[in-house]
Amino acid sequence: MGRITSTTARTIRSLHHASITRQLLAHDPNRERVVILGSGWAGFTISRHLDKKKFQAVVVSPRPYFVFTPLLASTAVGTLEFRNTLEPVRGRNAGVEYIQGWADDVSFDRKTITIEAVTGQPGSGSHADKAGTSSPGRGELFDISYDKLIVAVGCYSQTFGTKGVRENALFLKDVGDARKIRSRILECFETASLPTTSDYLRKNLLNFAIVGGGPTGVEFAAELFDLCHEDLSRLYPTLIPYIKISIYDVAPKILPMFDAKLATYALNLFKRDGIKIKTEHHIQELRRGLPHSPEGVSNTAGCLTLTTKEEGDIGVGMCVWSTGLMMNPFVQKALDSVHAYPKSSAIPHIPENAPDLPSDLKWSLKRHSKTGGLIVDDRFRVQLVESKSPAEATVVDVFAVGDVSVMESSPLPATAQVANQEARWLAEHLNSGDINSHRFSFRNLGVMTYLGGMRAILQTGGQRGSSGEERISQKPLAGGTNF
Repeated sequence: MGRITSTTARTIRSLHHASITRQLLAHDPNRERVVILGSGWAGFTISRHLDKKKFQAVVVSPRPYFVFTPLLASTAVGTLEFRNTLEPVRGRNAGVEYIQGWADDVSFDRKTITIEAVTGQPGSGSHADKAGTSSPGRGELFDISYDKLIVAVGCYSQTFGTKGVRENALFLKDVGDARKIRSRILECFETASLPTTSDYLRKNLLNFAIVGGGPTGVEFAAELFDLCHEDLSRLYPTLIPYIKISIYDVAPKILPMFDAKLATYALNLFKRDGIKIKTEHHIQELRRGLPHSPEGVSNTAGCLTLTTKEEGDIGVGMCVWSTGLMMNPFVQKALDSVHAYPKSSAIPHIPENAPDLPSDLKWSLKRHSKTGGLIVDDRFRVQLVESKSPAEATVVDVFAVGDVSVMESSPLPATAQVANQEARWLAEHLNSGDINSHRFSFRNLGVMTYLGGMRAILQTGGQRGSSGEERISQKPLAGGTNF
């Protein structure tokens, strides 16, 4: 056979997408179509718990898998392999249809979603993802309709606009991020072990910075400490004196969600292990290259300069950034406008003594003033507001769950536990067909953070805390894994 020309290839791809679109546009008359945007904790959980006899579940996401995010720090250092943290959306007997793409726009009135097909490799990293609405040449656009829409696209790592962070830092939101971290750790040690590497460069290569004193940053620092002092110390014994691990945070203390006694236990444990805790430090820039390089030193081996207000320039071999969440660009931009008021699916709320409504109504999604998240009621239905009047409305067939939603009556933290419970509740009540008779209530099951050396802290939902070595008895060591 001859070679397939680029024109022929484009034609084949177009026919393929057209075929998929035709299949998805063919409504099953016996089932409602529920389109779920996102394959994270909320979206994946809903797709698994919806009654497939009543609903046609369609997941739209750029990645065809779910990531068990609490284990990403372990995969980054080789304690676990990546496949142990992933589960495919199209899992066996899942009964779920999947579209690999980005949600680009929504028409609440026509009940359609515009999707941009993904053309690149999924899982490349949370900050290599799409940064906004579609751009020419990135992917073909097509529409699908829905009966119910669930927005569960999650959030990105918050950089606060700090110069150079998005381009140079490593994040920990997806398996692609963990792979990059694992690769960089090995690069730092291999380069540092070369006889041609100067002591100046060696010290900077093995200086690891973690920005963010929450559970993710603390657990990664602990996992990295275990890796360096349990495994890599046998492979690179002469490099151990050069290793330095530091946690930076703008807050006055780390792990603020824990009781003060538990947070102090973690702080003292890290001090004994030699992990530096630098609270009340303000990051100003992260750039390529090293500060104050000695004369004649031009090779910086991929090192970075971390600039803080308190200490100035600091040379590091790697910077892992974990400082909170920023709103997904789809929620931030694509859902910025409601094209037409959805008369068939919106319940208006107009104050009794309100003046006559203006004729040129302009509706938008109600958002949290600080985070930009979508305001929902206690059944996770999105809310609309009118820009020129006090009128509001509830859209009864569009829901938002997980990190992108903010419950108006009682805001909840953006954690996997919250997203999982919200998703289970919504799926259960959609299955029962009686979503109006109950309100969601969060049950705090507690939080645990690993601190290294088989030690952890645990705080239950009742605020009772525990700490110590007895809390972890089966954690696998990094030794023996294929790092």
